[in-house]
Amino acid sequence: MEDQDKNQINKTPSKMARLAWPKAKYGVYAAIIIIVIVNVLYYKDQLLSLL
Repeated sequence: MEDQDKNQINKTPSKMARLAWPKAKYGVYAAIIIIVIVNVLYYKDQLLSLL
């Protein structure tokens, strides 16, 4: 009985099971790239003045 309860807890909901979920590491890479791009755009004047 306990094994069935554990299996039910870890199951993906039926509506979510059909979606293709990317790996978490790709989300981390995407977040880092977005943060870098936004910072470069925001601080481009300061970055250009260093050169």
